[in-house]
Amino acid sequence: MDEKSVVKVIERFCQDQIAKGKRKQTIDKYMRIINEFVQWINQNEGSLRQLTSVDLQQFIYHLEQKGNCAATIENKFAALSVFVKFLGFQEILRHIWRPETRKIHHIAPKFLERNERNRLLREVERSANLRNIAIVYLLLYTGLRVSELVALNQEDITVTEQSGSVKVRKGQRNVARQVPLPPEARSALYAYLRTREDDDPALFLSNYKKRITIRSVQRVLEKYGVCPHQLRHTYCRELVCSGVDIATVAALVGLSDINLTRRYSKPSEQELEQAIEKVFDSFI
Repeated sequence: MDEKSVVKVIERFCQDQIAKGKRKQTIDKYMRIINEFVQWINQNEGSLRQLTSVDLQQFIYHLEQKGNCAATIENKFAALSVFVKFLGFQEILRHIWRPETRKIHHIAPKFLERNERNRLLREVERSANLRNIAIVYLLLYTGLRVSELVALNQEDITVTEQSGSVKVRKGQRNVARQVPLPPEARSALYAYLRTREDDDPALFLSNYKKRITIRSVQRVLEKYGVCPHQLRHTYCRELVCSGVDIATVAALVGLSDINLTRRYSKPSEQELEQAIEKVFDSFI
């Protein structure tokens, strides 16, 4: 299959996903993974027209050798499965080996300890980039998903001296919610919004004056050694440790299953290590 034919196939797949009501963020993720797969196929003398289970399995091995973790590989396989079924090759999905994804349920998700959080805030403020400062404060003090953050418009933000809130118009399963803005986040957003002299509705713009993308936000945070989900986990952890009930936490962060918030009451890896050290230090 030549390059033009491949492009047409991918375009038809994209239109099919739009027709099925898939979110733009989901389709964009599919496109990134499919393009990675197609590039690998071309470099390894494969063909989308005659796709085989060997092609798919060898790509999985390739991802593992590149250092992709089990969870990442599973996500890419899931996206490719949708594409492969669209192509009519669903039979090749059987018996594809993937590295086992092991979920640890007895410890809390990775969040930022207080000193790590303070370091992040110090470093981003030293950058003097008001947009990036506002992004970090908004993620850290509202627990928004990065997809929710990039979809925000200026009109979704309400900021006054005494209060503030952010309206998430399309959260998980397209459920809207209102999240309070603590003073720190209000201050950072207010400082940033005062610099905006354009009439673009998007809350955050890229350096090219377009609505910021998920990948751009990820790159901003990568400079400081963190990822967006860590800030979401930190927000949830702080709420739970402050005594906020799990139903309220679930409502604030847009989780449909309140049981998912129970994990934030679990001890962290560091807390488990400290507990063991404390016990065995007494033996010395």
